[in-house]
Amino acid sequence: MTSASTNRKRAIAAAAAFAAAALVLSGCASGGDTGGDGGSAAITVGTTDKVTTLDPAGSYDNGSFAVQNQVFPFLMNTPYGSPDVEPDIATKAEFTSPTDYTVTLKPDLKWANGNDLTSSDVKFTFERNLAIADENGPSSLLYNIDTIDAPDDTTVVFHLKQPNDQTFAQVLSSPAGPIVDEESFSADSVTPDDEIVDANAFAGQYVITSYKFNELIGYKANPDYQGLLEPAETDVVNVKYYAEASNLKLAVQENEIDVAFRSLSATDIDDLRGNDKVKVVDGPGGELRYIVFNFDSQPYGATTPEADPAKALAVRQAVADLVDREEIADQVYKGTYTPVYSYIPEGLTGATESLKGLYGDGNGGPDADKAKATLEAAGVTTPVELNLQYSNDHYGPSSGDEYALVKDQLEASGLFTVNLQTTEWVQYSKDRTEDVYPAYQLGWFPDYSDADNYLTPFFLTENFLSNHYSDQEVNDLILQQAVTADPAERTALIEEIQDKVAAQLSTVPLLQGAQVAVTGTDVTGTENALDPSFKFRYAALAKG
Repeated sequence: MTSASTNRKRAIAAAAAFAAAALVLSGCASGGDTGGDGGSAAITVGTTDKVTTLDPAGSYDNGSFAVQNQVFPFLMNTPYGSPDVEPDIATKAEFTSPTDYTVTLKPDLKWANGNDLTSSDVKFTFERNLAIADENGPSSLLYNIDTIDAPDDTTVVFHLKQPNDQTFAQVLSSPAGPIVDEESFSADSVTPDDEIVDANAFAGQYVITSYKFNELIGYKANPDYQGLLEPAETDVVNVKYYAEASNLKLAVQENEIDVAFRSLSATDIDDLRGNDKVKVVDGPGGELRYIVFNFDSQPYGATTPEADPAKALAVRQAVADLVDREEIADQVYKGTYTPVYSYIPEGLTGATESLKGLYGDGNGGPDADKAKATLEAAGVTTPVELNLQYSNDHYGPSSGDEYALVKDQLEASGLFTVNLQTTEWVQYSKDRTEDVYPAYQLGWFPDYSDADNYLTPFFLTENFLSNHYSDQEVNDLILQQAVTADPAERTALIEEIQDKVAAQLSTVPLLQGAQVAVTGTDVTGTENALDPSFKFRYAALAKG
């Protein structure tokens, strides 16, 4: 894949990146260099989130997408303040037949390294994502693509398997949508971060000028950005990665950084709301938190010595009977999260409360007697030993308290013995797809504001969870709702899917939460950075 020409380009880009890195690092502290053409002082963002990989084909997590969203172009994107997609590096995008979605690119597009950005890059991007099909990647979102044509430099035709796909335009704005430079990325494997940075293979609002994995990333505004969004308000942005949320809180309240985003504890956020040295900004909701069950390795799962589908279901049902969402929301999250009783968050079209009537006391509360009867009816010996895993660094410091409380709730019934364990996210994201965890924590940050995004990645036979859940009827209903144009018919299908999955309990949803950022008092634009598309956009931020 690598040519002599590409090597020369990479060498030039690497030299430029090295020179820029020295400048960026010297201005890393809050209140440093000015932002150049944008007129805003350099901004430092702090986070405890972790990057898995910069390559969009190899990651499907919020920490990685937070970087990709700044530096890669998209065919479709959302303007500030809107969840509705529009053409980004395209002039138009439309169905030219029920199964043909045609995108026309803007002319004379360039990558930051000088390479031409053409329809060939677009075709390459989506074909490699499907070919690599990384277990931690977003290829499951591209299930409806059959073939792709690039008849000329500015035209891309996606030939779809199912007609009238109601979500395809939004998929193109999702983590499956960043376009990559075919001269810089491998066609059949995930490309290492350093190679991407050295190649300067960017065309978003920013380019990366310095990169130290999960420690520090330096960004500089891309003067040749040609997408939908406005030019960056701030020329230089530095992102610092913290191991502990307590250190992140201290940094923002002492104005050592300008913005803290993901993840402070609920207690810290509540405390900072009363601090006149900072602003706490609440953004649109949409995040869900789940317990995921691995259908192979959970108690009585398909590959265990005591495999029994009926008993395995009873175990999942008993967990759903025993969890007290209200207690978790109040005690751990101080109301920053609220209970959720189905698979689509409240406020989206098609959202139901399918779980509420099926489990617990029928009104959202726990019921130990019901859990006991369920297990006894299935012949399950109690207490059931359940290995339950959570991430200690990806979903915020309150995860430990959340899962300690879940453990207490399950064990208080006498029906479970819970072995609670934790792993850092980079390893966690690998282990969870390799049947290491019988049950584990997952948080979901939507790719786009549609009910489909809470169904397709989870419950298609080939799904992002890789938890061996498969139901042909659910699979077919998901495919059907995605191509149903009549809103009422589509809503009815979405509701039916939730009812069916609620009866099977591939996952047990617990909580729904909002986005929260904490900034210095002189930082503006945070409302646009925290927009309804759920993408955190550094380019909207300004200071001074």
